[in-house]
Amino acid sequence: MSKLQVAVIGAGSISEMHLRSYQGNPDVELYAICDLNEERAKAKAEKYGINRVFTDYKELLADSAIDAVSICTWNNSHAPISIAALEAGKHVLTEKPLCKTVEEALAVEKAVHRSGKTLQVGFVRRYASNTGIVKSFLDHGELGEIYYAKASCIRRLGNPGGWFSDVERSGGGPLIDVGVHVIDLCWYLMGRPKVKSVSGNTYNKLGNRANVKNLAFYKAADYDSTHNTVEDMANALIRFENGASILVDVSFTLHAKEDELTVKLYGEKGGAELEPELSIVTEKYDTILNLTPQINNLSFDFVAGFQQEINYFVEVCQGKKETLSPVQDGVEMMKILCGIYESSRLGKEISF
Repeated sequence: MSKLQVAVIGAGSISEMHLRSYQGNPDVELYAICDLNEERAKAKAEKYGINRVFTDYKELLADSAIDAVSICTWNNSHAPISIAALEAGKHVLTEKPLCKTVEEALAVEKAVHRSGKTLQVGFVRRYASNTGIVKSFLDHGELGEIYYAKASCIRRLGNPGGWFSDVERSGGGPLIDVGVHVIDLCWYLMGRPKVKSVSGNTYNKLGNRANVKNLAFYKAADYDSTHNTVEDMANALIRFENGASILVDVSFTLHAKEDELTVKLYGEKGGAELEPELSIVTEKYDTILNLTPQINNLSFDFVAGFQQEINYFVEVCQGKKETLSPVQDGVEMMKILCGIYESSRLGKEISF
């Protein structure tokens, strides 16, 4: 079988994980790269031995040799580039979130159906080894029905600035950037029930806190301390048609003692914690047990997770598998995220 010809659109920081993972897959040839910044695209091309560099994604998509693309651009361009790629006959892996609005999400979904191609949403945590372990316990009925989950992704100081802090390009702050990962992880393991209602709050109290010294954090390439139009933090209660619920809070900046990442699931027969470390709670012979699997990484391994996601996408493109994160899940997640923002804006619960 000939190698899959892959192009990466967007040469920013997250593209590094895609490029490295494609390079690590023997069935892939990195065919082209595209970025508005030609010098940045050329630097990535040189690093990964890519022969074709573009600054216009439409020109790239016109090349019939390309089988699939990864979209690693600003959130506000995910939908138009995805639709154009699908219409050009390419399989698509787009970084999360799928887009900025529910309307855009539905347009992408229609393009998927029209094209007959696969769009995989970059819910990378679904492809992680610890997620797979919990999923196998759930599939075998070990934990029963998961009726409640709660997740936190709290940064004390960590507004990346740049496009991340520009609501026009990002669509929002920590909720749409990091909250999407933990909400999706809970929702996926709960069996992806249909959302019934959301009640959310967002807060713009602290700004990007560029004045803080002695505590380092990641900054986007186009960091500008004077520009910030996204929320500092958000929280929400998400209810589903089957009666299950998720409680979530996330922040870019908060007067918290320490950063926090927790993901917890509670079922009728047992429970599970995926973060900060994988642990399974069960009951045997009238005794509650805490089970710790003997595995390489009890927490999410960023590099391994991306490699597994990319490997899976390649097999999807080869017709060997169906994606674990299809476009319809991206649509449902946009309903949840946009519902939380709308609930906060209106000061009331949003029902679907």
